[in-house]
Amino acid sequence: MFVKKKGIDIVQEIGGVRSFDDARSLFEKTLDRQNLSKILKIKRENVLLKIANSIAMCRPGSIFINTGSEEDRQYIRDLALKNREEEKLAMKGHTIHFDLKEEQGRITDRTYYISNDDEDVSSLANKTLRGDALNDIREKMTGIMLGKEMVVGFYMRGPVGAPMSNPAIEITSSAYVSHSAEILYRNSYLHFDKEVNRLGHFYTNIHSEGKNRPEDLPNARVYMDRSHQTTYSINCTYAGNTLLLKKGNHRFSVDKAVYENRGNELSEHMFITGIAGPGGRETWFAGAAPSGCGKTTTAMAGDLFIGDDLAQLWIDEKGAIRSVNPECGIFGIVEDVNREGDPGLMDLLRSEGTEVIWSNVLIDEKKVPHWTGNGEEPPVKGYNFQGPWEKGMKDKNGKPVPISHPNARATLTSTALSNYSPKNEDPEGVITRVFTYSGRDSDTMPPVRVAKNPDHGVVVGASIVSAATATEVGATGVKRAPWANAPFIPGALADYMDAQFMFFGNKKIAKDKKPVMAGLNYFLTDKARGGTTGKLLGEKRDVKVWLAWLERRAHDEVGVIETPVGEIPEYKDLKNLFRAIIDKEYPEALYTKQFSLYIDNITARIDLQITAYGKEKNVPGRLFEVLNEQKEGLLAIKKIFGPVVTPADLYKYNKDKTA
Repeated sequence: MFVKKKGIDIVQEIGGVRSFDDARSLFEKTLDRQNLSKILKIKRENVLLKIANSIAMCRPGSIFINTGSEEDRQYIRDLALKNREEEKLAMKGHTIHFDLKEEQGRITDRTYYISNDDEDVSSLANKTLRGDALNDIREKMTGIMLGKEMVVGFYMRGPVGAPMSNPAIEITSSAYVSHSAEILYRNSYLHFDKEVNRLGHFYTNIHSEGKNRPEDLPNARVYMDRSHQTTYSINCTYAGNTLLLKKGNHRFSVDKAVYENRGNELSEHMFITGIAGPGGRETWFAGAAPSGCGKTTTAMAGDLFIGDDLAQLWIDEKGAIRSVNPECGIFGIVEDVNREGDPGLMDLLRSEGTEVIWSNVLIDEKKVPHWTGNGEEPPVKGYNFQGPWEKGMKDKNGKPVPISHPNARATLTSTALSNYSPKNEDPEGVITRVFTYSGRDSDTMPPVRVAKNPDHGVVVGASIVSAATATEVGATGVKRAPWANAPFIPGALADYMDAQFMFFGNKKIAKDKKPVMAGLNYFLTDKARGGTTGKLLGEKRDVKVWLAWLERRAHDEVGVIETPVGEIPEYKDLKNLFRAIIDKEYPEALYTKQFSLYIDNITARIDLQITAYGKEKNVPGRLFEVLNEQKEGLLAIKKIFGPVVTPADLYKYNKDKTA
């Protein structure tokens, strides 16, 4: 069982600072007068001890306390340029950062949970015992900031005052990491003591890129100490490995939901977006999808944008599920971002006025960024993630070198978006009615389906399957991606699943606020439905229709066809929505292709999940009950209609059952 504050606090053991007096003495020796004045405005002794021990361990040449003032923010921007971590581009406020070409994604093979002897850790993750982690961190982090400047920032992961926000410290020798934090999170130096007092905890993140050389990458590590809510990031630069306010602290928030407040809150890898319905109605959605699987596109397709990556959820006193975004910016993949699918985002990326940090795109001779799938004429040469580039260039294996890395990103503030909602800063959050789950599924599930009840909805989330994406170094093939959150679940998968069943099945949720839980699939191909090409059955902009249909479903304004794996839309509703929402004709033949059930594919997918979860300890039996119920239902209709069951067949089947 996971227990907080169990075992030694590694940074304190290495740093050796154990009292406030010792901490103050160290600050007086290592900080100049201005920064000493800043740090001593923080009164929480446990916060100050974390910072003091980080200084004692890392031994920086100088220390900058970032208060979030415009003066301090500009200092960090300038420092990133001075350190050559970023370079100015042609457009004002735009900079480029290049990670090492060998580190273009999360280093999952070198990422570990620090575990106590009797503690369960997710079977999908790596772990190391506390004593071994202590030795390795002592060896790798002691003196790692010699001659460098340490930047210390104080942030809130969520709006100040929200019940599920989390305070966090970011300590880093990288001005790029600090610059990114200033865009993506709320600097809360002025509120930090009050928020830690209110919430009773804070997270700590300690990072240094070391010498930033390819030969150091075998010694790159990311450690997460769940017991003391502290992360350590060593010898790496990619933001997914270094900006641990993001996924590192998300893991701690998952722990908090599962082990401290199970059934009443969740911490999810989800976007939050609002869809406009008839009569000016607003319906809020949250949705999970693995990175690179259309999550940002879905978030941007909404009429009101709150976030594209993370969500904190809870049930309020009136029985509504509410959500807030821990972030206030976007660290978004740019591959295939173009005018057709993302016109609002393209306006920000191609027009002056928004601060943007680019990473791992191609920069041409005029210092303009370019990326794969932007719908524009590519340059003939430039500089990208692997060095100088020119058109037709091939790597050592004879493969074309793309103009940008598949995991190339743009970091910018959410407030710049034309559909940004100020509710992102509302501590009460937004009432969230629809939850979606999706991956990269080329051949199995229809574009949209709604679970018949919350338990079935949890199973939709548990059953996400996705093609591997460029966000993880070395990942290939097709893999399971439970709730799109699996890489960020620290404890036993069974505990997390139980928390899902308890939350969405909580009797406190009001009947008129029950969630609609749905599967989305944008990646169904022509070949999988009897065609000859690998083209998608649909377009990127179709997502607006699927979301519009779900919005109407949440208010019981559309019909459904029941299937063993959930409710699917009726053709007449989709035909009308395609015309009204995106001014597009939607032929019934395409509807039949997209929404027919290919029974053998679906039952094979169910068998995959039953087998995989059968290897886990203590998985809630309800999961297997739902999966077996779905399989039995599918086999029953297969006996009547064969291996391919059309919506018309399903309509007839349901009518005959009720006759």
